[in-house]
Formats: sequence, C-alpha cells, structure tokens
Amino acid sequence: MAAKFDSLFDRLVQRRSLRRWTVAADHAGELDLQSLRALRTRARQLRRQVNRLIHVADGRLALPLIGSNAFQRPMGSDWAYRPELWRGPLDLPGAAAVESKTQIGQEAAIFHDCKVSELTIRQIRNTREEDLAPFGLRMDVFRFDGSFLSLVIELPPDAAQGLKRRHLVRLDTIVEMEKPLEIFARLNIKHGPNVEQIVRELPLTADDVMVEFDLAYTKLNEKRVERMWLDLIFEGPEMNQIILRDVALSRRPRAEL
Repeated sequence: MAAKFDSLFDRLVQRRSLRRWTVAADHAGELDLQSLRALRTRARQLRRQVNRLIHVADGRLALPLIGSNAFQRPMGSDWAYRPELWRGPLDLPGAAAVESKTQIGQEAAIFHDCKVSELTIRQIRNTREEDLAPFGLRMDVFRFDGSFLSLVIELPPDAAQGLKRRHLVRLDTIVEMEKPLEIFARLNIKHGPNVEQIVRELPLTADDVMVEFDLAYTKLNEKRVERMWLDLIFEGPEMNQIILRDVALSRRPRAEL
C-alpha cells in the first residue's frame, strides 16, 4: 500500500499540484470573486482530506501506541482492562455544551443535572514520556448549576464472568486538574434484580491514583452476576479543567488462608 502512494509518478503529480496551489495562494488577492469562490471550495475539499490524514498519522506515529493495553497490574490478576476511551481514537473526539446522557464512544457516557450545560469534553492524545495510555479525556467545566457530574464507564461482559466475593477489583487512574476537587469512584455490580455499590474516594495526593473495591463486604449473589460498570463522580467541578490521563481496571482473587 505504501508503494502505491510513493511511486515516481505520484511524487511528480504531488510536486505539480503543490506548485499550482502555491501560485493560486500567491494570486488569491488578484482573482475576481467568482473564481475565488470556486477556488476556495476546492481548497476546502482538499484541506478536509489532508487534515484527516494528518490526524490519523499523528495519532498512529505518536507514543504510546494506539490500542495499548499495557499497565501495571497486581500479581495474580485474572482480568484487566483499559476502556476504549483511553485506548483508541473515537469517531467524535469532542463536544461542547454536553447534555446529560451524552455517549463518549461505545462504553462511556456523561451524566449531570444542569439546566444550562457549560461543559466541554475532548479526547486528547497522550504524548508524555510517563504515559502508558494512548489517549486521555479532558473536561472543561465553566458555570455549573447542577448538583452532580459523573462519567459512567460500562465494562465488558468478561469483567463479570466468574466474579466472586473473594475478588478485589482495582482501579488505577492518572488525574490532572486546575484546582482541587473531590472525585469518588463507585463500582456497580448487577446480580439478578439487585445492584451492589461500593464507593471509594480517590486519593488525589499523587498523579498515579489507586483504589480497591473489596467484594467480601457485599451481599453479591455469585450465581446471578450479570454486568459491572464504574461511575466517576466529580464534586464541585465548576470553573475547572479535569484531565483523566488513564483509567484501567483489574481484579484478582484474595489469597486463600
């Protein structure tokens, strides 16, 4: 495929096209309005495709590699997962004035009760040396007239398969913010008609944050586990920028005595 776009003929065509657009740009100030309008339409069509290529190339050529599921996981883990939002590029990487229940990819959604939304979200490319996740999520919150803001992450079916009360579920995340706020993580496990919920406050004293959910203290019916999802709840997010550089989950059985 690469040779198809790098032949001698293609390079000659590209040079000729570049010269034509250079001349057109140099003389744009002298063209009549009808010709300039037609040329602008062609330029926009070309720019749209060039921007698409640059966006994909920048994403694929930067580190960490797209699709990476590499992260530190406890010894003995029998399941580990990084949600798609932090693993690969989304079709729609951002939105403004985000309404409640807005989907972010296939697995995540934003929930809030604001009357007027002044929230923007954007998937960003991680390029720092210490980053293991290819992508991050940036949320810019301006005026906030609601009582809650949460990011809900649906976990895949294999997260619930074989889940036992002796399991510990671990959440690892990297969080950046403009000013301090409280973030709570709530693990939800549906078993039959009931839902078990375990809440932990994230210790935001360090960049790398870890909490564990101990299922031993729940009334989980191991034979009826159906699905599992995670809520990240942001307290007092007004006039703040929050970046989730990474979110990864794993589970391991507690050692038998």
